[in-house]
Amino acid sequence: MFDKIEELEIRYQELESLLSDPAVISNQPEFRKLSREHSDLSGLVTAYRSYKKVLSEIEGNRELLADPEMKEMAQAELEDLERRKEELEGEIKLLLLPKDPNDDRNVILEIRAGTGGDESALFAGDLFRMYSRFAERNRWKVEVMSASESERGGFKELVALIEGQGVFAKLKYESGTHRVQRVPETEAQGRIHTSACTVAVLPEAEDIEVDINPVDLKIDVYRASGAGGQHVNKTESAVRITHLPTGIVVECQDERSQIKNRSKAMKVLKSRILDGLHQEQNARIAADRKQQVGSGDRSERIRTYNFPQGRMTDHRIGLTLYRLEALMEGDIAEVVDSLRAHYQMEALKAQAEAA
Repeated sequence: MFDKIEELEIRYQELESLLSDPAVISNQPEFRKLSREHSDLSGLVTAYRSYKKVLSEIEGNRELLADPEMKEMAQAELEDLERRKEELEGEIKLLLLPKDPNDDRNVILEIRAGTGGDESALFAGDLFRMYSRFAERNRWKVEVMSASESERGGFKELVALIEGQGVFAKLKYESGTHRVQRVPETEAQGRIHTSACTVAVLPEAEDIEVDINPVDLKIDVYRASGAGGQHVNKTESAVRITHLPTGIVVECQDERSQIKNRSKAMKVLKSRILDGLHQEQNARIAADRKQQVGSGDRSERIRTYNFPQGRMTDHRIGLTLYRLEALMEGDIAEVVDSLRAHYQMEALKAQAEAA
């Protein structure tokens, strides 16, 4: 393991030299590429250098154990250094895990009302607000691509683009069925109802990855409906695109311009096709390994939001938090970080078993 890191440290030093070269700086595409590689290696190299420093200090303290006057102090420091060594070894192992190539991508967030009727649509709106608030905390940009509003509020379906640094890395484990338990505003008897929404988090596809043949598309235009002002019904600006080979259908009517709606719909379509390819690949890997680590299977119930008790429970990792109001306002960093840590440990176990 450490031989590999030594090679990476040498590469890191080469990158530092290249990034200060005027010829590289003037070539912006190359400069950005090398900068990303330098950034990717930075955490690992920093941890490895700290690890080597700790090893050196451990060796020095062991030599001091022979000195009666220094033995007690050296022994105390040695215990702290050994603990630090173990921490750094664990950190290095995590940093050496194969990186998800999608982690730095923007995401297409899709929220759909499920069982529960109007209450499910209202909860879909609450979930979108939660993710929007979380995006604000991370200085990400949120753009609604398409939305089908419910008559009593909320959304039957909403698709949004979230842009920023490391968006997919933080949100990829949000895919799944989210269940809510609360008393609906329309319930006169005060009975608790259970509703559900599904959330899908797709990495935004790049044009070079998804090559769509125009003959495989069926494009329909129609007059938009719903909220948005009188203009929505005056022209056929809404767009529905059907990808015939996969049967994927995408609709967009949020913009006044048919061209803009078509552009947004194509962006969502490409991401859904790319996600389908990833799902197929993950299924093949799972069949080979007999298990799938961190699949983010969106068909399973992943989380329950219980309003009467003020709690949220993530069923995958057994995490329960009794501060639901703050969580619904976007304070979900603890949940996101706990999920990432859990699936990293699962990946480490799988890697150890395969070794």
